[in-house]
Amino acid sequence: MPLYEYHCQNCTEDFEKIVRFSEANLLPPCPVCGSTDTHKKISAAASFGNASSSGASSSGSSCGSGGGFS
Repeated sequence: MPLYEYHCQNCTEDFEKIVRFSEANLLPPCPVCGSTDTHKKISAAASFGNASSSGASSSGSSCGSGGGFS
């Protein structure tokens, strides 16, 4: 289950919640004030995408073949 970040418009509290994929479009109440006036935040990971689309090289890894372990 993914972890989503939310913001409460009523008390300005930011909070996180683990949500089932089937409930991803529902907005949870604020755990501090109980308001249902919340919205999902866009996290840095979600806004940048994966490594292959951000310009990072996917031709190798830091655990590549010359590490000496076999």
